[in-house]
Amino acid sequence: MVFLIVLACVVPASFLLKPAIKKAPGAWYALAALLVLLYLAGVQGVLPTWARGIVFLLMQKGALAAALFVVVMFIGVFPRDSKTRLYMAPIRAELSIFAGILICGHMLAYSVSYVPRLVASTITDPYVLAGLVVAALLVGLLAVLDVTSLSHVKTHMSTRTWKKVQKGAYVFYGLIYIHVLAMLLPSAMNGGSAAVQSIAVYTAVFVVYAVARVTRAVMDKKRKQAAVPVG
Repeated sequence: MVFLIVLACVVPASFLLKPAIKKAPGAWYALAALLVLLYLAGVQGVLPTWARGIVFLLMQKGALAAALFVVVMFIGVFPRDSKTRLYMAPIRAELSIFAGILICGHMLAYSVSYVPRLVASTITDPYVLAGLVVAALLVGLLAVLDVTSLSHVKTHMSTRTWKKVQKGAYVFYGLIYIHVLAMLLPSAMNGGSAAVQSIAVYTAVFVVYAVARVTRAVMDKKRKQAAVPVG
């Protein structure tokens, strides 16, 4: 499956490119914007076939953006004092913004197809309709989360307020899964093997994340309780 292949590449790449990402995040945001432009150009049929194939592999189903969001998710699962968390946490916001820019390309391309059909009321599948409603919610949440992840915005917010806003990321992750599920279910129920495989993979990833995140939250709570002096 494309998503798993992309994820397998993104994980080590994130580790290896961490110094470069931290040093010049703006360059990476520009790269993400370039990929979006190339994807939209490909949708219009103005890219060479070979380039279109590569760009569509990464962008059409949001595979690259989803893989980056998964990396961001799992960074938060590791204990705060772990080597992995200490090494990757400094670029967590940058990876999230990069992924957010990429997913905008996915949203723009599909809005061209779905918005006219919504206006004309020709979409009748309840799962697809639900997926589109969730997509609209994701757009709003993504805007808030990415804007407040920018360093110059974060510095003008109180730590308490910023943390409250960023907790919306958990809702965002959950909505990503719901959106993917809703959009794939019609094909899966009609026997589409690719859709079934995709649902299985995304379900496995998000279930593992949910279990790991809850486990870490429980462990953190126990550590705090143990640190409180008795009497």
